[in-house]
Amino acid sequence: MSERILVAVAWPYANGSIHMGQVAGAYLPADIFARYHRMNGDEVLMVSGSDSHGTPVTLEAERRNVSPEDVFKEYHEQFLDNWDHLGISFDLFTSTHTDNHISVTQDIFSSLYKNGHISKGMMMQPFCESDNRFLADRYVQGSCPHCSFDTARGDQCDNCGRTLDPQDLMGMICLLCGNTPVIRETEHFFLNLSSFNDELLEWIGDKTYWRPNVRNFSIGYLESGLRDRAITRDIEWGVPVPLDGYESKRIYVWFEAVIGYLSASVEWAKSIGDESRWRDYWRGDSRSYYFMGKDNIPFHSIIWPAMLMGSGDLNLPYDVPANEYLNLEGRQFSTSRNWAVWLPEYLDKYDPDPLRYVLTVNMPETSDSDFSWREYVRANNEELVSTYGNLVHRVLTFTYKNFDARVPKPGNLDEISEGLISEARSRLEQVAESIALCRFREALNTVMGLAQECNRYLDKKEPWKTIKENRSEAATTLWVSMTVINGLKTMFYPFLPFSSEKLHLMLGFRGSPMDNGWNWDPEILMSGQKLGTPEPLFHKLDEDLVQHEAKKMDRS
Repeated sequence: MSERILVAVAWPYANGSIHMGQVAGAYLPADIFARYHRMNGDEVLMVSGSDSHGTPVTLEAERRNVSPEDVFKEYHEQFLDNWDHLGISFDLFTSTHTDNHISVTQDIFSSLYKNGHISKGMMMQPFCESDNRFLADRYVQGSCPHCSFDTARGDQCDNCGRTLDPQDLMGMICLLCGNTPVIRETEHFFLNLSSFNDELLEWIGDKTYWRPNVRNFSIGYLESGLRDRAITRDIEWGVPVPLDGYESKRIYVWFEAVIGYLSASVEWAKSIGDESRWRDYWRGDSRSYYFMGKDNIPFHSIIWPAMLMGSGDLNLPYDVPANEYLNLEGRQFSTSRNWAVWLPEYLDKYDPDPLRYVLTVNMPETSDSDFSWREYVRANNEELVSTYGNLVHRVLTFTYKNFDARVPKPGNLDEISEGLISEARSRLEQVAESIALCRFREALNTVMGLAQECNRYLDKKEPWKTIKENRSEAATTLWVSMTVINGLKTMFYPFLPFSSEKLHLMLGFRGSPMDNGWNWDPEILMSGQKLGTPEPLFHKLDEDLVQHEAKKMDRS
């Protein structure tokens, strides 16, 4: 029976390029998950967009002396191009700078306000006397009071993950001028988070299927007690407060951005000409999965659920499979220090599938992991090229040459051949289970293990020798190998879509691997089927690449 699934992916700030850590943290796992469920016949809606109103955007605009809209548009277009070339298959990647998003955000604000979950109050906010302005949270920086991290922002510490208020910071400075702000009183609207504390604890209590890092962090956060949190700021760029008398204030980005999952769903429904379709994914029998890095856990496991509880009858998150951090060459990614591998630069030089593969096998699902160029080259050459790619190439080229470029007709299968086909069936089920549980590393290892089994089968059967004495036996061996390769094509598709599409055509099929769905029947590969011209799926990389990329990072 098919399911209805919302895949909600973190919204990147449109103030700079995407780096590899972000891809591994949110976008790649979400895409693997969505591609599998589409193949499985499930109804999938995968949405995200550019976070256009975040203070990182206005900070970048001020640095360049251009408008925030100019900055957001530049990076939004870049993101769309990145997703296309990396194969991140959004149903809609929009932005928070649309009339639709503004309308939906104001509706949620109004609903929470009407239901008594938003109240007015005075708050102490940084004010820079040099710049004569109140400072939004990301305009200040200081040491975290919880872990002493010395570059914590006014809204959150990237080191320990705690949400903060600017006045919590020690040694606070203004990022515009470097001076020490003063704290002044100003009126704002607050989300009454504290009133949801017990309800959220009860809700998370039965989420035993959540990743332990996500569940334990969220429970610990709630057990320490929620505080009401300001949701407006004295800024010009953003969604206006939908109440008279507050024209100078804007709804703050941390409250606004999570509403984007809903507004994007509404926009998608309008785009397909069925304006009510979004309700299928937000009410009733549907599951929603939220993909992001660990720094965004509280916003999706606590704050957004509280907003949904308070605003109406919308579905709460089913799962929040947040990843830990991917490090780079043993050090944490740092955009400020330019210690990163930027996605546009990668895609200009290298193929997408090897990156998808290496990031998946090193995906930081339950603990931090590391990317290195040496490991990238090794995994590409030893696993993609030598194990999987070589298997495909030697089977297809040998068959193409010796069987008139057609799928050979098999004879009776012996015990070894039957065993390999049985193993392929079993692994198809294992991969499906692992992906459904968001265990992507486990799933990919299972697929690559089948490629290794098929290589051992081929080496044992040696069709290049038996063809001289028993052409029928060689034909059987090659058919078994090819039909297992056809199964590998399906299992690899969520992870390596470009090479799977290429292999699909080489095996003589038309269309896409999606057309056959998440199933594998050995008989799908018909005897006599005309093969496409065999080509290498992957290309070996030179070891010099490691030194080249390392020197480039050192120069940065």
